[in-house]
Amino acid sequence: MNKYPTNEHLKHVAFIMDGNGRWAKERHLPRHLGHKEGCNRIIEIFDVIKEENIPVMSLYAFSTENWKRPKAEIRHLFNYLEQFFKREIDTLIKDNVKVVISGDITKLPLKTQKTVNEAIERTKNNDRYFFNLCLNYGGRDEIVRATKNFAKDVLDKKIDIETLDENIFLKYLYTHDLPDVDLLIRTGGDQRTSNFLPYQATYAELMFVKTYWPSFFKDDFRKCLEDFKSRHRRFGGLDEK
Repeated sequence: MNKYPTNEHLKHVAFIMDGNGRWAKERHLPRHLGHKEGCNRIIEIFDVIKEENIPVMSLYAFSTENWKRPKAEIRHLFNYLEQFFKREIDTLIKDNVKVVISGDITKLPLKTQKTVNEAIERTKNNDRYFFNLCLNYGGRDEIVRATKNFAKDVLDKKIDIETLDENIFLKYLYTHDLPDVDLLIRTGGDQRTSNFLPYQATYAELMFVKTYWPSFFKDDFRKCLEDFKSRHRRFGGLDEK
């Protein structure tokens, strides 16, 4: 998409913020304190996003599979999310950031839903940066949801099935107003994408770093950006001679 006149080559960075629990365990702390420390990295990393004029940042905050975790840990995680928005919302507004949510937040605690919806409402007219928080998100779930909604529109005769192409299908995704992911970074050492933005990250450059998310600071991100700038993206084409 061409409506993001900022960084010419890098419009969307996505993060799998992994390693919070292991960070805490190595320090003999409860797992939930790893999530708390992880929240402190978000705005710091966003500072680099602004320095580099990158319009979109996506964060894998809570997956559809994370409900399998202990209830106490989930409760703490949502509490930290609420605290994050209450603490940072004025900064996001000042920086002209629009909060976008990918995922079904109707399954979240009512208090968390209220906090998230307030952030969406208060930033809805902002258009300089896009802060895409993936909550109760799963890539396969998103694609199934999009397919169902398209099928419903066909049955309701709102659209002709023969018109379906990639551009039409994109409109049914949570990220319909965002560009594709250019760079996907996973912290914590694991080398998989874990059901995160599979459609949007088809041609993303992947980086897997061993550093746990709570220890992933600005310079770590800058190193990833330098690595990205050194890569030649062909999108299925041939190298230019």
